[in-house]
Amino acid sequence: MELLSTPKNIEINNITCDSFRICWAMERGDLERVTHYFIDLNKKENKNSNKFKHRVSAGGDAGPPTWLPERGFWGVCGWAAGVWGNGEGDGDALMSPSLSLDYAKEHLAQLQEKAELIAGRMLRFSVFYRNQHKEYFQHVRMHCGNVMKPSLKDNSGSHGSPTSGMLHGIFFSCNTEFNTGQPPQDSPYGRYRFQIPAQRLFNPNTNLYFADFYCMYTAYHYVVLVLAPKGSSGDLFCRERLPQLDISSNKFLTCCVEEGELVYRHAQDSILEVIYTEPVDLSLGVLGEISGHQLMSLSTANAKKDPSCKTCNISVGR
Repeated sequence: MELLSTPKNIEINNITCDSFRICWAMERGDLERVTHYFIDLNKKENKNSNKFKHRVSAGGDAGPPTWLPERGFWGVCGWAAGVWGNGEGDGDALMSPSLSLDYAKEHLAQLQEKAELIAGRMLRFSVFYRNQHKEYFQHVRMHCGNVMKPSLKDNSGSHGSPTSGMLHGIFFSCNTEFNTGQPPQDSPYGRYRFQIPAQRLFNPNTNLYFADFYCMYTAYHYVVLVLAPKGSSGDLFCRERLPQLDISSNKFLTCCVEEGELVYRHAQDSILEVIYTEPVDLSLGVLGEISGHQLMSLSTANAKKDPSCKTCNISVGR
């Protein structure tokens, strides 16, 4: 049996209390022979006693995790991808796979339960809205045919969220002020706001998924949800990775038929970040300027989750 070469340039980063990212370099010929990656998460001085706790398939989407029974359930999914080291494709090229250990559905369900505990009562709303700078909407109109297009989700929130760096979508908000029932006049993301009737994005032909629950060293907690039209590519992505919510009965965001019309409600005590997975035409809503302030300190762009918060962290150990 021909042995594989020793991996080079090993790096571990994005370390939190429950996840991390590991990458390394290896010969191209070796990588083509790899079928699975094994990760020993219980390193001991006696190397003969080491037992692998986790295995993921090589290649693009690793699919469901495979657990080895001698170590029990550890609970994170894996994803691996390769990039040519020198870009020339010769026989000596180094490949650089990276492996991100993400929450399995079981762990997202635990996170969901924690989020449900603080969700609070449900308030009615009628529009989803998206705030950006004036230049963003000018670009959409001049270069994108008046259509906002999905972009790749950043690394904000839990490092274990399967959506980070993988899911394409458009962020919307729906929270309202409890005393007015209207969207707040302040925003971290810009003074121009696009508002769209809720039924345009959320209706019985839409599936709803729970994606994340986190805070940024503050008392505010954020819940990330995904809205995906049934059968869309975003829906297929989420179906394999995220807990699906009943659109008419959940603690975060609901769509119900009452007296013959669709009625929408959101959780009062969580800040909802809603990712819609399809393009949205500006002609379907209204664009205007808000009268409040731009609160940059509240931006969640690439926000880092507080790993010490007992409210929004889970244990994925044995």
